[in-house]
Amino acid sequence: GGVAVIKAGAATEAELKERKHRIEDAVRNAKAAVEEGIVPGGGVALLQASKAAVIEGLSGDEAIGAQIVLTASSAPLKQIAGNAGLEGGVVAEKVGNLPAGEGLNAATGEYVNMVEAGIIDPAKVTRSALQNAASIAALFLTTEAVIADKPEKAAPMPGGDDMGGMGGMGGF
Repeated sequence: GGVAVIKAGAATEAELKERKHRIEDAVRNAKAAVEEGIVPGGGVALLQASKAAVIEGLSGDEAIGAQIVLTASSAPLKQIAGNAGLEGGVVAEKVGNLPAGEGLNAATGEYVNMVEAGIIDPAKVTRSALQNAASIAALFLTTEAVIADKPEKAAPMPGGDDMGGMGGMGGF
């Protein structure tokens, strides 16, 4: 139980708020890592843990729920790969066939031992994500109707005309 003071500065108020949020997030993650340890990061632990899931023997809603969770378990890795300009499905397939703990270093595009490369996640965060995915899957399976906001089409910018030019300019 020690105490630390973190000082951060920034050129603008917006930049300072962003830094503050990043520091708070880092402190929460450090506390979570101390509580439950660490796992390989970058979505690797979640994807590789899903290989241990057993769907055989399940039927009906249980099988559907398990499939939802299995599908969701690859989503973080696919998103990270997509953000790095790679095809998420291809990366997930490759990582699924790598030895335990190995995955994509999105910064370099190389497949590495994640812990040795310093790419780690708090086990508590990964566990919570899996529990939340299972909870949401169960909720949807027991729900008879779902209400969602319908996406609205973006309105055209004011001042434009149907010709793609600047409105009110007489065609100049």
